Amino acid sequence: MSVQDHPGYQERPPEGMSTKAKAGLVLIGFLAIAGALLFTEHRAHVLGLLIWLPLLACPLMHFFMHGGHGHHHGGARPNDSRSV
Repeated sequence: MSVQDHPGYQERPPEGMSTKAKAGLVLIGFLAIAGALLFTEHRAHVLGLLIWLPLLACPLMHFFMHGGHGHHHGGARPNDSRSV
């Protein structure tokens, strides 16, 4: 007869963190260290590209923020006094 067969035996949940939680912490730690190393090794490249960011932002903002600008598709408004 094994220990599990006894009527008074209750299986307790494992104490501490689960294996998935430990693996998640290890993954977060690895990604943090890898990100720090990548940034320190490639800082000159990343910071050198930042100067081009405003130049890239101008056409993107013009394209996305001026949507429908100048496209009236139907002439004048109904209560506009300049109707043709």
